[in-house]
Amino acid sequence: MLKREGEGEVSRRPNRAPASGAPLRLIPLGGMGEIGKNLYLYEYLDTIILVDCGLAFPDETTLGVDIIIPDITYLRERKSAVKAVLITHGHEDHVGALPHILPELPGVPVYASILARGLLANKLKEFKVSANPLLPLNAGDRLNIGPFSIEPFRIGHSIPDAMGFAIHTPVGTVVHTGDFKFDQTPADGKGSDFATLARIGADGVIALVSDSTRAEVPGYTPSERIVGEAFRGIMSETQGRVIVATFASNIARIQQVLDAASELGRQVAVVGRSMEQNVKIARDLGYLRFKTPLVAKEEIAKRKKQPLVIATTGAQGEPMAGLAKMANGEHRNVEIQGGDTVIVSASPIPGNEEAVGRTIDNLFKSGANVIYHSIAQVHVSGHASQEELKLMLALTKPKYFVPMHGEMRMQVAHGRLATQMGVAASSVFIIDNGTPVEFLADGSARRGKPVAHGSVFVDGASVGEISEIVLRDRRTLADDGIVVVIATVDASTGRPVGRPALVTRGFLNGDEDNKLVEAAIDIALKAIQHKGDRAAETGLIKAQLSESVSRFLSRETKRRPLVVPVVVEV
Repeated sequence: MLKREGEGEVSRRPNRAPASGAPLRLIPLGGMGEIGKNLYLYEYLDTIILVDCGLAFPDETTLGVDIIIPDITYLRERKSAVKAVLITHGHEDHVGALPHILPELPGVPVYASILARGLLANKLKEFKVSANPLLPLNAGDRLNIGPFSIEPFRIGHSIPDAMGFAIHTPVGTVVHTGDFKFDQTPADGKGSDFATLARIGADGVIALVSDSTRAEVPGYTPSERIVGEAFRGIMSETQGRVIVATFASNIARIQQVLDAASELGRQVAVVGRSMEQNVKIARDLGYLRFKTPLVAKEEIAKRKKQPLVIATTGAQGEPMAGLAKMANGEHRNVEIQGGDTVIVSASPIPGNEEAVGRTIDNLFKSGANVIYHSIAQVHVSGHASQEELKLMLALTKPKYFVPMHGEMRMQVAHGRLATQMGVAASSVFIIDNGTPVEFLADGSARRGKPVAHGSVFVDGASVGEISEIVLRDRRTLADDGIVVVIATVDASTGRPVGRPALVTRGFLNGDEDNKLVEAAIDIALKAIQHKGDRAAETGLIKAQLSESVSRFLSRETKRRPLVVPVVVEV
């Protein structure tokens, strides 16, 4: 039974708020020009709704950073206007930032489908976030929030319950697709809702905001069913254990593993903290089905000769995930043995290619046969290719088009597809994070003035305390090492007491560089010899040490280590 109409209530009655002359503003704070960190806000007068709130994973330039989340300075300054967060699906790049951002938006409800709520509840509990209610929102509902009326529609993706949103506003309807592909034979049997998309398109769509991940790829994205067939083929041809690594949140892929194993009479074990949690949640909610009980991970070692199927994490080469630990012989429960077949059921995220390649190499060294995406179809994307993107444009018939969720080249390619489908080139907005698009009541649209945006680095328990300066220093340490110069000076005169000491890490090779060390110490001593009657400030002495030693080492070695001056007053 549907709830009564009202703010935050679910109803099927359309929103009829009159236009006031104010623009509807779409402002991406993440997800434009990048894969991940998705956060899009829709603002009309004094009401803001958010669509998704995701994270991005670090690359080789963000050393030591755990995850990257959007900068919400713009929202922090408008807390009272933020009325809801709408979730398209439960993948980390769409929900992973919520535990870090919701504490700054206390009381703001989060609306999501059954599975997404289940995954989110576990995540928020882990981070002790309890001030934001998790409320149901499913395809076919209608949610009215101030001037917005949100109509979720079912869409295909690599996780069940994925949704897009038709956002009805006083200036027109915006279709926000979320991640999608038009899979005609999805693993869960629930395809995209073409009828609703066609109806929304016929009623009039002012703007389509659409997934651009595979806009460069011709044709159609293969069905998830193909992966299941590949799993069955591999499992039927090997006598040993089969280890399948995939994303812990790829519930559809995990179901394919379970189905193939069941058909071939194999028992299944699940290892990896996030994989175990997600499997339990999805099973409890009815999104995973398996006929025989799972084998406890503690039992795997006792069943070395049994043809088990082991589902695990680490398909992106993450050093602390299950697959990398197995490859390095460090996993507590699984030891790779001759005869094992490992399926890496994912394609590397840009920046992870080296880590994935290293893990695959180590698995081969351990005696396993490794099957990965470039030699067999053990992975298909959850994102639409060009013909599906064209079909979305044809169904919705938008006046304006905003490609999202992709690197800049993907957004440009998607924009070109839109013009092929009849959208005027001047009506395609290829924008960066922080750039608003404003839709007016007279049917026009324009770019707005950029707002505060950026990336916030999460490093352990630290959120936002790691700056670009810290990352620059970490890169310097990784490239050229560190040199610590320790000088002892007289507290009253500032004159050096004895010779400075020099300690290096990751810069010099050892005894053969003693001459360079001694020469650097001479340079440091000369830099701080004080000739005046007053003591020099400690800060000045440090600056003199750093500048002189840095210049000398750069000249002599053509490298630039991080020079850290330490001044001890006695």
